[in-house]
Amino acid sequence: MQVRFNALSKVVIAAIAAVLFSCATTVCQAQPSPKFSLESVLGYPFPLHLVAGADGRMVAWVIDQRGVRNVYVAAAPDYAPHAITHYTADDGQEITNLSISRDGAYVVYVRGGDHDSNWPALFPPDPARNPVAPHMQVWAVPVQDPGKALALGDGDTPAISPDSKRVAFVAQNQSVWSAPIDEPGKAARLFFDEGQDSDLQWSPDGSALAFVSMRTDHSFIGVYRGQATPLRFLSPSTSQDLEPRWSPDGAKIAYIRTPGIGGPPATDFAFAKTPWAIWVADAATGTAHRIWASANTLRASFPDDFDPSLRWTAGNALTFLSSADNWPHLYALSPGGGPARLLTPGAFMVEDTALSHDGHTMFYTANHGRTTGDFDRRHIFSVDIATGRTREITAGTRSEWSPAANGNALAFVQAGSKQPPLVSVLPLAGGTIRALDRNLLPADFPQSRLIVPKSVTFRAADGQMTHGQLFESAGGPAKKPALVYVHGGPPRQMLTTWHYIDYYSNGYAVNQYLANHGFIVLSVNYRLGVGFGYDYAHPANWGPTGASEYNDVLGGNAFLRRMPSVDAKRIGIWGGSYGGYLTALALARNSNLFCTGVDWHGVHDWSTTEFLPNPPVRYQMPDMKKERRIAWLSSPDASIAKWRSPVLLVQGDDDHNVHFHQTVDLARRLQLAGVPYSELVIPNEIHGFLRYATYFKADTATVDYLTRHLTAGDCR
Repeated sequence: MQVRFNALSKVVIAAIAAVLFSCATTVCQAQPSPKFSLESVLGYPFPLHLVAGADGRMVAWVIDQRGVRNVYVAAAPDYAPHAITHYTADDGQEITNLSISRDGAYVVYVRGGDHDSNWPALFPPDPARNPVAPHMQVWAVPVQDPGKALALGDGDTPAISPDSKRVAFVAQNQSVWSAPIDEPGKAARLFFDEGQDSDLQWSPDGSALAFVSMRTDHSFIGVYRGQATPLRFLSPSTSQDLEPRWSPDGAKIAYIRTPGIGGPPATDFAFAKTPWAIWVADAATGTAHRIWASANTLRASFPDDFDPSLRWTAGNALTFLSSADNWPHLYALSPGGGPARLLTPGAFMVEDTALSHDGHTMFYTANHGRTTGDFDRRHIFSVDIATGRTREITAGTRSEWSPAANGNALAFVQAGSKQPPLVSVLPLAGGTIRALDRNLLPADFPQSRLIVPKSVTFRAADGQMTHGQLFESAGGPAKKPALVYVHGGPPRQMLTTWHYIDYYSNGYAVNQYLANHGFIVLSVNYRLGVGFGYDYAHPANWGPTGASEYNDVLGGNAFLRRMPSVDAKRIGIWGGSYGGYLTALALARNSNLFCTGVDWHGVHDWSTTEFLPNPPVRYQMPDMKKERRIAWLSSPDASIAKWRSPVLLVQGDDDHNVHFHQTVDLARRLQLAGVPYSELVIPNEIHGFLRYATYFKADTATVDYLTRHLTAGDCR
């Protein structure tokens, strides 16, 4: 190809040559990337609740786009995605509990409620402040007639019968109801039980329904077989029985048994040994026997930070997750008993699991792989349950999670450091990953201007090795303001890619915005978090027993102060939930190191009765003075006299994870102490905000507050 230069081209080339010559003789300072708006980086679609159908052809998921939630489906072989609901409002009504009927004709889901609360609410949340009270309802939508969703009844946790004709669900009074899948308004109570019922599981032939009957301090596994047959409870005891799982032939039921609530009262907040066992019952007689029991150690205790995911697989094997070797791993067990086989050995964490369509292979995600820094990502692997042979399904610098096995293909969510989460599909016989919902990305989403966070390590104040991710854009002033970001949970791990939980995906987007606008941000994976083994997630003297994890926050501050590009006088901190607690603790104890912060719905006083450990209040020992004293001293409120730095307090007042009074009380203490504070209170919002409008308002207030205090010279 012949290239012709006009006069303007020659001028441009000369200018470029001058710059290149200048860079060859001097050190060129990298130019900052163009600034993007907060709204543009928050506008990504977030996929939730990806599931596969039993027919091996269809997958379904929820897309939350700026607070508008809808159900999408895609079917083999072309996997062309399309919405089958048409909601249009950012009304704060969740869509959860997706399932696909066996015949592929219907998708069933729950709309409304709060599925991440620590205690039950009296009413479903109404963050949009609608004068008409919202309902938590079970819905069914025909795949071939999108938009014609049918309200089956008020309730939760639906289970579609194997013949695809009926849906059982738990009504809001915790009793079990049933409705035809194709007729609204026909729901009726299925059976009476004196407990609060949950975890409905149809037998393979649809003739029986297993369920958990919670009785406050103990629970049973029940089986319903019809109106003329009494409920049968499997080997009832004083224990708590959970997770009923039918054998493929419907003859047996496996379940988990944990201790009932009782015994000597707890003396402190220390982690306690909680042994557990797997039992197998004859489904017809109810006679059960124990086939496996955990060791009586902390590591082997019943998981407190993940679901044990009991499954009855093909090949007559049970699988479950345990941290017995310090890492959450998959194990296989014969229903007849014997030792459990470790399926996923190694120093990594197994998280999401999914059974293959034929029942012989388990897919799982892990912070493991061949690429440097994979401990800060997620990849998908498979393991043959019979042989233990593993296979790497995904690899590289992106993260993949939520595997959904669909016949000859695997669906999952994939995200990169710059690419937000997208539902993707991969042929299991080999091929390339194809994103199904890329066309939902807004045209103004600033993907090319995002940065790749760096995995970093540093020493905590007490010498503990701590991991984090560093967000730093090129260019800008020689000395930049900096922030420590602390996640919530606390059993969470922040990544170098977009996160698999919507709450932390929002935090990732805000940190990208802050980096783009001249901040250096260090996200700290403090002890108590997952991804680094049981021992790291269960440290001594944690939270209300001494706040040992605060040493990691101090180590993050010291790491930033050592960076030549950081202005050590302008370091702030922000975070939510447990991260809000650590934010407030940093400002209270070390206003000399953290000159400002933003505290989203944090805990501020551990010593109040609402945060005392199990057993419940009625079982507490008469004298808790020592424990309360330590809990108080581990709280931000205890150091109000040292607090000088300004803070922004953010919380919704319908919070069922952290009592709103924690913020009310702190605000009053700050007022009396003369500490400058601002507040953003969102009426009717819950802990993990349900509306995009709330996130946008809170995010805007956060970045504006941090900018004002850290870049405008208002840092004390």
